[in-house]
This record gives sequence, C-alpha cells and structure tokens, in this order.
Amino acid sequence: MSDDYRFLNDVEKQALKNWHTGLDDNRGDRARLRRAESPEDILLTDAFFHFLDKMEKASPNWQQSKPMLVSASIAGALSHVKADKRVPSRIHNSKDSEVPKKTTSFAEQLATPSEGKSKAPMSELRFQQLQKSPSIDDFYRRIIRAIRLLDGSVNILSLTNDMIHWHREFDHQLDRHPAKRLAVRWATDYFTALPKNAE
Repeated sequence: MSDDYRFLNDVEKQALKNWHTGLDDNRGDRARLRRAESPEDILLTDAFFHFLDKMEKASPNWQQSKPMLVSASIAGALSHVKADKRVPSRIHNSKDSEVPKKTTSFAEQLATPSEGKSKAPMSELRFQQLQKSPSIDDFYRRIIRAIRLLDGSVNILSLTNDMIHWHREFDHQLDRHPAKRLAVRWATDYFTALPKNAE
C-alpha cells in the first residue's frame, strides 16, 4: 500500500510499528504512558525514555527532528491504540489496479462508520473542536478521545504523521499553500468520507 507520510521516513515508520507491537509484551510501559494526563507528564516517565531509545537506535536524527513534547505526545497517544488498523481508503483509491492502494487516513477513520453502524465515530462538532485545539494539552486530550471513539483501532502511521504536522504548525506557522495545511487535509478526508445522511 502506498501512502505519503511526509514527516516520517521508512526507518521511522518501521521503528514505530515495532515499538507499538512491543507494548503488548511491555504492559508496564503501556500503563505508565496511558496514566499520564499530558505530554509534560509523559516526559517524567521511564516508559517515554524507552520509546526515545528505540526510536533513536533506529533513526539517529529522530530527536533532532522531533522535539521532546512531540515525541511524548506520540508515545502517549500510541499507548492508547489497541490495533494498527490499515485498510484501503474508500475515498483515495482509483479503479486502476496498477496504482498502489492508499490506506485510510486518521481523519477518514474518524468519519467512517464501523461495521453495522450508520454514524461517524466522531461528530462534526467534536471534529471541529479537535481541529481548533488551542493548546498542546488540549490537542493531546482530544486525540486520546478520538482514539477511544475509534475503539483503539487506528492507522498509527497516519496518526503519528498528523500529530507531528499539527505540532509544526502550532510551533511555527501555516504553510502558504492551503492544501498542504493539516486542517484542510483533515477536512477534505473527513467530509468526503462522512456518510451523506449524517446530520
């Protein structure tokens, strides 16, 4: 499957998946990360430094390119993910069987009803609140709520990439090209995937 995660290289993607899978055998780390209420709380746990160590060993410039609070947010959020759900996107794939298939993005997942249901896991109101999070702690809490609304089944690479993107825009400035902004990309995926009968 083909996806454009521009803030993650191939080595980092594999390291994230390996670390997340390893949490099944390291429930102490998972529990400590889940108990933390904010990224700053996560910075004070040994579980976070185990995460950093794994990422640094795989990709020596991880810490250089991802500030501590971003890494803490990622480790904390992924500890709430029960399963890495990667299925073909319903909105981004062409009929051409030669073209590599894209997986469902995090924003698309928030709008796609689970089997047997007709409503999106996240309402439009909650989605807009997530997009307009005014602080790092607020964004983190809303991401955790989003993961819970998806019953813990999330595309971890899409989620991680989007979290890095959000932090970069929060810390610096928005891209001059609107289509490259996270809010625009999220809105496109969410509203395209949203069931047409949604209120």
